[in-house]
Amino acid sequence: MYLVVTRSFPPELGGMQNLMWGLTNSIAKYNLTKVFADYDENHKKVDESVSFSIERIKGAKLIRKYRKAYLVNEFIKKNKKIECIIADHWKSLELIKSNKKKICLIHSKEINHDKGSRSNKRVLNVLNNIDYIIANSEFTKNLAIANGVNSNKIKVINPGVYPVKKLDKKILEEAENLLKNKNPRLITVSRFDKRKNHEKVIMALRNLKQTYPNIIYTCIGLGEEEENIKKLVKELNLEEQVLFFKDISPNLKNALISKSNVFVMPSIIYKKSVEGFGIAYVEAAQYGVPSIGGKDGGASDAIKDKETGIICDGNNLDEIYSSIDLILKNNSHKELGNKAKEYVTKFEWDNIVKEYLKIL
Repeated sequence: MYLVVTRSFPPELGGMQNLMWGLTNSIAKYNLTKVFADYDENHKKVDESVSFSIERIKGAKLIRKYRKAYLVNEFIKKNKKIECIIADHWKSLELIKSNKKKICLIHSKEINHDKGSRSNKRVLNVLNNIDYIIANSEFTKNLAIANGVNSNKIKVINPGVYPVKKLDKKILEEAENLLKNKNPRLITVSRFDKRKNHEKVIMALRNLKQTYPNIIYTCIGLGEEEENIKKLVKELNLEEQVLFFKDISPNLKNALISKSNVFVMPSIIYKKSVEGFGIAYVEAAQYGVPSIGGKDGGASDAIKDKETGIICDGNNLDEIYSSIDLILKNNSHKELGNKAKEYVTKFEWDNIVKEYLKIL
């Protein structure tokens, strides 16, 4: 039996939630699997749709952590057939008392604490005393080692994705109407926060507008920087060039991606926050859309520079501008997009799970 202990699981939305969903569904095909996850009032439909057992834990965040650990420890005592405990976060393992094989996923931000600090010591106390650490990229692996994690325990396994389904004609027409027949088309799907670097893309857009007067930039997401980005768009007189969407259906989001020419997310390091991998680049590539990612972080695991997109310096406005321009001119986005679509098949869960099965 595999035991999954997670703080991030559907129906809650997010990249980590999708990762733990895909991983759990994939390993459950090979062995009996039990999940301990946080309670969500909309959990019933999700829980009834799967072949594995999910136990939901209620309570305030701190109380929930201790309650979950108690229930997991009791479950382990009563079940001798558990082969492996898989956690989404080092905190999910911090209170688990067991000599069973333990695996923890790491993503970047949650392990990036000042060396020698109390938080760093807590991270190392967990990670250096388990069997395997799964880093989502080479960048995250190197970050972990720099922060004192035992390199011999780390294995890089990129996040997985499911093959995309063909979008129906109606949703594609809806996306086309929203884009108002404007070209070329840029898109970003992410939270609005400093790390994602919408601000620099908007500033580059002001200059791109001179060469591409009909350009349009679609932003899909929520976040604390949303109002600041909208204010910048207004100040730069770009209201006709930028579309904002939130709370749209996954199908419409995917249709808008598929109708775009370039996915743009030149992420930067902001304080301790950094892009560990960037599953959004892979999701764009599945629709034949090349990406521009930042050199700071794990984007280079998802994007092959100059082959499936471009890795640039997200702190350099001129580089962002020239990277977008390079892909747009001569319609080179088509060739890059075709290569990107082929490249990212390696991230499909049927392939990724094989790497996990080697250590489970």
